[in-house]
Amino acid sequence: MLNRIKSYFEQHLVIAGDERYREHSLQLAVGALLLEMAGMDGKTRSQEYQAVVNSLGQCFTLDDHEVKELMELAEAEHANSTDYFQFTSLINNNYTAAQKERLVEMLWHVAYSDRKLHMYEEHLVRKISDLLYVPHKTFISMKHKAAREAGFSLD
Repeated sequence: MLNRIKSYFEQHLVIAGDERYREHSLQLAVGALLLEMAGMDGKTRSQEYQAVVNSLGQCFTLDDHEVKELMELAEAEHANSTDYFQFTSLINNNYTAAQKERLVEMLWHVAYSDRKLHMYEEHLVRKISDLLYVPHKTFISMKHKAAREAGFSLD
């Protein structure tokens, strides 16, 4: 597993140095959190998986091959993780408030992608939002925005 991650970084780090390493580490962190959301209700449905793929592709401007590679590595990273701190601390140290808000929105999109909101999914978004120091008002705003976009009524 470590060889695959090392190989991935070596292929994508050519001359760019630490900046590219940091960028790829952040991509893995975001991917792992989104994958956690996809399986939070006990099942990873195809809609949730596709929502993760779409979010990663759009967020990081990756092509299909790069998204596939990132997903495989994020799945491994997620499987080997014991908590969220390793991901959220990296994000906190490198993301702006707006980028953190976008991540919370992506988590909501994955949660709503199967047209059901499980209580564990909402709990996870709340927990990640708290760890990222995203204000509660923003947490709620992103929830409503993602729900509207998914055609999910919160009334």
